[in-house]
Amino acid sequence: MEDCMALNAHLDTLKRKHQAMSEAVETAQRAPGSDDLQVASMKKEKLRLKEEISRLSS
Repeated sequence: MEDCMALNAHLDTLKRKHQAMSEAVETAQRAPGSDDLQVASMKKEKLRLKEEISRLSS
């Protein structure tokens, strides 16, 4: 039971990080002169979080 609660807490944390990263990517893409390399790196991290969420959810 504790493992399940810990997993849910971890998933919630990952989901919040994913949402924050999503917002950061959108903000960076709208900014004039944004760094494409930085945006690509942020997108990669966002994808890594999404994959981790999917893996833990199944």
